[in-house]
Amino acid sequence: MDIQRGLAAGIGALVLAACQPADTPPETGDTSAAAETGSSTTNSVSTDFTVDVSYHQLDNGLRVVLSQDHTVPTATVGVYYGVGFRNEPRGRTGFAHLFEHLMFQGSRNLPHGAFDNLIYGSGGVNNGSTRYDFTNYYEVVPSNALQAVLWAEADRMAFPDLDENQLNNQREVVRNEVFVNVINQPYGGWIWIDLPMAANENWHNAHNFYGDLSDLDAASLEDAQTFFDQFYAPSNAVLVVAGDFDREETLGWIEEMFGHIPAGDPLPEIDTSEPRQDEEKFAFIEDDLANQPALAVGYHMPPRGTPEYYAMAVIDQLLVQGDDSRLTQAIVNEEGYASGVFGGINLLGNAFNYNGPMLWTVGLIHDSEFTVSDVMTTLDATIEEIRTEPVSEADVERARTKLLADFYGTVDTSTRFGLVDLLASFALFDDDPSRINRITEGFQQVTPELIRQTAQEYLRPGNRTVLEVRLADADGTTPEGEE
Repeated sequence: MDIQRGLAAGIGALVLAACQPADTPPETGDTSAAAETGSSTTNSVSTDFTVDVSYHQLDNGLRVVLSQDHTVPTATVGVYYGVGFRNEPRGRTGFAHLFEHLMFQGSRNLPHGAFDNLIYGSGGVNNGSTRYDFTNYYEVVPSNALQAVLWAEADRMAFPDLDENQLNNQREVVRNEVFVNVINQPYGGWIWIDLPMAANENWHNAHNFYGDLSDLDAASLEDAQTFFDQFYAPSNAVLVVAGDFDREETLGWIEEMFGHIPAGDPLPEIDTSEPRQDEEKFAFIEDDLANQPALAVGYHMPPRGTPEYYAMAVIDQLLVQGDDSRLTQAIVNEEGYASGVFGGINLLGNAFNYNGPMLWTVGLIHDSEFTVSDVMTTLDATIEEIRTEPVSEADVERARTKLLADFYGTVDTSTRFGLVDLLASFALFDDDPSRINRITEGFQQVTPELIRQTAQEYLRPGNRTVLEVRLADADGTTPEGEE
């Protein structure tokens, strides 16, 4: 139930979060229902990979995505609510994550602990997470347990058990996470909390997502009930079921179990837009627990789904992802400034599961003998090549192959969680889960000239924020000249 379980393990987990492992893309899934999605479908380019998608909407607004795949006798259920870090109220930083914990505390027919017992007793697993634009709850269970899991999710959507004791208990759990994962962790929230706070202007994108302790302490039961009433309604939710099940039977269960829940009131309007950045920003933090300085650079991304967005995904592969990436070659192999370079689009997820302003990020922990100026000189020279010199067709194709392998690796896992995540995101943000079968087209249309044009606009120094992690002297002060 952590915001990002991997982040608790430190910087290495950030690399994994931004660059998921790639597998060879096999043909998977039952494609017989591809024409039953209710949406227009375009054949994927240069691949036979097709996901079965059946899309429905209940009268109360709940969007339902069903994806059959009988290869493994399990079912994966995901319930995604359109509320994340960006939606939490001012003065209640960390509240979206706190509320995620509260939803695990029981419901009318499943008191505290009974939900977990139901899942684990069937041989399944479950968890939840909070991201920029959604909070999700998911289970992977044997197929014969699917009906019971759907009933359990419907029960906590309709009747969560919210009381003062549970609020106080989970507040302490989250406070402990803040200490363990951020305050008492070397580099803490440096790149996923501090960098967005420095780079963005809009409070909704620029506050402490994990939560200031004073805000967590101030959260009340009334706040929790208001938050639930506003955001945890069927009209703001997507239910995805992927795996081994009967489509018509499962849709019938869903209509029976979820259809009676009131749709909910219209969502409050929240402006999450960011102004264009024209001047480079610089910031620093001191870290008493770090033993080497670190550097993070964040560039504002093009709007999601545009041609430039796809070009940035290819640029990400060229510059950061893998041992053959240009920044790894320049900073690690040639100059020896650091043992590794990491980064990507949306470090708290992937390039697809967000819906608002986002950063493309580069991060590294470098040896103390090298200065920020040393590292930035090499970084600038490497990025300037992308901005001014044409990328070869061979380099574009190699980057595209890596990117598509990552995409297929995300979709095709035994738990099907990556598949559920993408289907839910495309339904929640685009009202079109069948987009998963057309996503490769955007990458196929990226050309060397589009890469150059995109880099010219989005990799300019005026569009970036540079954040240093500095070491404090033994007396706790910043070294001279670094004020």
